[in-house]
Amino acid sequence: MTRVLVVDDQILVRAGLAALLRAAPGIEVVGEAADGAEAVAVAAETRPDVILMDIRMPGMSGVTATERILAEAAGHDGVPPPRVLVLTTFDLDEYVYAALRAGASGFLLKDTGPERLLAAIGAIAAGDTLFAPSVTRRLVAAYTQRAVPVSRSVTELGALTARELEVLRLIATGMSNAEIATELVISEATVKTHVNRMMAKLGLTSRAQAVVVAYESRLVVPHSGAATGD
Repeated sequence: MTRVLVVDDQILVRAGLAALLRAAPGIEVVGEAADGAEAVAVAAETRPDVILMDIRMPGMSGVTATERILAEAAGHDGVPPPRVLVLTTFDLDEYVYAALRAGASGFLLKDTGPERLLAAIGAIAAGDTLFAPSVTRRLVAAYTQRAVPVSRSVTELGALTARELEVLRLIATGMSNAEIATELVISEATVKTHVNRMMAKLGLTSRAQAVVVAYESRLVVPHSGAATGD
């Protein structure tokens, strides 16, 4: 049973999402929240597996709520943090990029149909990212070029082994674990081990967040998909 928290400041949207999920097999709606502050409180109380997070809300935004929820969840040993699925109206919203940096696992457009929504929740709960790697790259590239530069450098990746660094670069170019395994001529299980160790060393909570780090450190150049070589 996947435990879901629904966060949206529009009561009709929130109620509609909750009703849809309650009617779906394998999903339990453990709570609803009308803003970011309430989302933080309800998430701490209910410990959901997946959070549907509206990005633009009065008061505390979905970005800040995501940061606080994941930071608090990190303190619970042995309990996996919730997977945050951002709800947005536009697929190139700068708030979405900020949410990915904060650790969200992906995003979903609000005009998505019910079947896609349910499939997305299932994918997120299973540990996958919601969107295609090409969408991730497009989003990250758009905002690493136009946003205020972030103080990351390749030296921050110094804790990674050469193989972990290569795996991070390939993740950022849009490859799945299976594709990385083929590229590096290793098993998919070995790739997963490298991914987990890399994310643990960098303090990351999602694959999307790893893509952001690769772009911001200039390990991968926006729009080129190629390593910097520096």
